[in-house]
Amino acid sequence: MRLAQTIQGRIEDGTYPPGTRVPSENQLVQAFGMSRPTVVRALELLKRDGWLESRQGFGTIVRGRPEVVEQQDRRGRAALTRDESQTPGRLIEVGHVPVPARVASALGLPKQAKVLVRRFLVEEDGEAVELVSSYFPAGLVDGTELETSEALSGSVREHLEARKKVRFDHVTERVSARLPDSGEAELLELPEGVPVLSVLVIACDTSGQALQVVDVLLPADRQELEDTYRLN
Repeated sequence: MRLAQTIQGRIEDGTYPPGTRVPSENQLVQAFGMSRPTVVRALELLKRDGWLESRQGFGTIVRGRPEVVEQQDRRGRAALTRDESQTPGRLIEVGHVPVPARVASALGLPKQAKVLVRRFLVEEDGEAVELVSSYFPAGLVDGTELETSEALSGSVREHLEARKKVRFDHVTERVSARLPDSGEAELLELPEGVPVLSVLVIACDTSGQALQVVDVLLPADRQELEDTYRLN
């Protein structure tokens, strides 16, 4: 999220040096004009990733840049572990549709095949931030609750692993940019001409068979992709 990236940048440039306290939640709310829940979430993300830590009696302390920044917040992981019932936003579509070309290729399906789609609009502070479309081959849907129009409790991954006895093993992510169609632009509240980033998440079992494909659409003007990794 943007606020977490901003605070992380201030840690990296020395504005918030290691060992010092970060500004209080009230100070951050006033400084950045964000709501308190947004500030709390940003601090929690930075604590989880090792940039900050809570110390009894001292508050939130800057740890500095982690030796290796593990991208625990990768889109694929988030898409597969998201609990719809606990995610701010709304389920806007559930149904069988002709498989989109990119998804057909990932699932190994013919172009005219039908797949189940669950489309969820993720919101933050009342603003649409992600349009998440999850596609499932028809044979994987029987005996599950994926066709329900109610938000699922728990992640889809947990649901499928429990009901279908499959095992998710690895994920491939493909990132591309394009212009949204009119429906996508309306849902994401995008002005004309603003592109989206499409993160196609292909979740496979140990044999490489795709179990689920998720297309995560993000407003490109609000995104900054960064990864840190060790060179062997």
